[in-house]
Amino acid sequence: MLDRRQLSKALSRIAGASVEEILRDDEDDSGRRAHVIGVTGSPGTGKSTLIGRLAAARLEHVSSLAIIAIDPTSPRSDGSLLGDRIRMGALSEDPRVFIRSLASRAAEDGLTDNVAEIVTTLDRFGFDEVIIETVGAGQTAYGVRAIADVEILVLTPGAGDYVQAMKAGIMETADIYVVNKADQPGADRVAADLLGVLGHDSTGQPPSVIQVRHDEATGFAAIDAALQRHFAFALDPAEVQRRRRSRRRFRVRKLMQRRLHEVLTALPEEAWDEPVPAAYARALHRLVQRDDP
Repeated sequence: MLDRRQLSKALSRIAGASVEEILRDDEDDSGRRAHVIGVTGSPGTGKSTLIGRLAAARLEHVSSLAIIAIDPTSPRSDGSLLGDRIRMGALSEDPRVFIRSLASRAAEDGLTDNVAEIVTTLDRFGFDEVIIETVGAGQTAYGVRAIADVEILVLTPGAGDYVQAMKAGIMETADIYVVNKADQPGADRVAADLLGVLGHDSTGQPPSVIQVRHDEATGFAAIDAALQRHFAFALDPAEVQRRRRSRRRFRVRKLMQRRLHEVLTALPEEAWDEPVPAAYARALHRLVQRDDP
């Protein structure tokens, strides 16, 4: 039986861990068992509500599911309104489901600090699947691709021009494209625009473009089927190795970015009175030190 209190403490510890602490207590993720679903898209596309219904469908296949919902952190106050649990309604009362809202903090790719280590912790606690809801993401915020087995991009009617603008960014990274609120005018056009700009997905198949209406279950059944197809592909040995390397590269890059952020934050204010070459040299010296600045 899931010890929610112990899990909450473990997540709080790892979410706030420094780079030094993570490297000291690293847990190998090469044997990760849990499937990870990344759900991304612009603000206002209805990601939280969609995840609530999608999670209910996924519980037909799995016995436990965790949802990590990431909300933006204010650059002025460092605060964040963690309201996703409310939007997911009765799902939060299901004993098979664990929902945790996290602030994006210093992360700038739609995720949160230490997100890879958070996923590893959830895997260690035995969850079958993990759904990550990113911050409302723009064209270049596709960090979730590196840690998710399947990436779902959510759009809404009226996004036709947006589809064209995103062709060279996040549009290229998703596996499943969901046109949410498809009972509204313009949904068919968005779906057609998607099919017109997309190539094949990561499995080599035509892209999954699915329209979802709030009053119908057919769209969620289609998403569910598409997820099952991608999960089967993820078991291919070559794909397992590719994803493991991708996760490792992502983790090292994020740790280096975190370490740089720690160093720059710790520098004294007078460091910024120095010429840029001198300030750079000071920061670089701190960066390569083994001890915290």
